[in-house]
Amino acid sequence: MNNFYHLCFVVQDIEHATEDLTRVLGVRWSPVRAGRLGEWEYRIVFSVEGPPFFEVIQGDPGSPWDATGGSRFDHIGYWSSDVTTDKRRLEERGAPIEFDSCPYGRSFTYHRIDSIGARVELVDLAVQEGFLQSWSPDGAPMPALDLGGPLSGGTGPALR
Repeated sequence: MNNFYHLCFVVQDIEHATEDLTRVLGVRWSPVRAGRLGEWEYRIVFSVEGPPFFEVIQGDPGSPWDATGGSRFDHIGYWSSDVTTDKRRLEERGAPIEFDSCPYGRSFTYHRIDSIGARVELVDLAVQEGFLQSWSPDGAPMPALDLGGPLSGGTGPALR
């Protein structure tokens, strides 16, 4: 199995969610940070321990992290050494792109897997050094997802 580097929860109240994860599981957190993508503002935090890391995001209504319908598990995050190729491969395997940040000057994509009610995130490996500096200064480099080539002869599993 490929190594994922984080699990993400999209929440209505980031302080409440992180306090609960600390109380229940003993998770320790980096400081919460604010960000902006296009017209949307969001707040984000990663656990101190990892990989895999816990990620918690609180976003504006209408954003990719909209939790107006309730807090939820949102995605599994993987590093990608070639987001363009890997996003095409995931689409070919039945995981359509639900959000692509490239038009916003970023390089990550969310792919929906309906059967699990969640998404897979591909994040450009080129930003891993910045991630480590920001969230895990003593952390070691993490591997990229290996999707291999296209599924040969249609015998491999498809994501539906």
